[in-house]
Amino acid sequence: MRSLDEHPNLGTAVRYHEAVARLAALEELERFLHPDMVHTQLPNSLFPRGLERDLAATLAASTQARTLLAGQQYEVINAVASGDQVALEVKWSGTLAVPFGELPTGHVMRAHIAAFLEFRDGKIIAQRNYDCYEPLA
Repeated sequence: MRSLDEHPNLGTAVRYHEAVARLAALEELERFLHPDMVHTQLPNSLFPRGLERDLAATLAASTQARTLLAGQQYEVINAVASGDQVALEVKWSGTLAVPFGELPTGHVMRAHIAAFLEFRDGKIIAQRNYDCYEPLA
C-alpha cells in the first residue's frame, strides 16, 4: 500500500475508516464528511436493492451499528488516490452484539469491500460501497 503521506485524501480516507471501525462518536465521524455527502451501498446480501443515504442517514446508520455490533475491524488491503478520488480495498469483520436474523450474538460477519470516495474541500462528499459478504451462516 502507498504511504498515507503521499496523498492528503488517502490518509483522510484511512483515518475515517479507522474511526468507523472503533464506532467513534458522531461528532468525530462528521468531521470527515461533507454536509452534502451521499453514501451509496450497491446491492448485496444485506441490502439486496442497495440504498442511498445522505449525511443524516449515514450518521444514523452509525448510531444503529453501535447497537448491533460489539466491535468491528477494517483492514485496508490496498489504496489508490488520484485527484479528488480514493479507492480502497478493505476486509471487514464485525462481531454481533445482538442476534441478527438467524445469526446469534457473538457471530463474526465478514465482507470484502471496494469503497470509492470522492472528496470536496478535504471532506468525503460521495462514498460508493461494493460489499461482498461471506455466507451469513
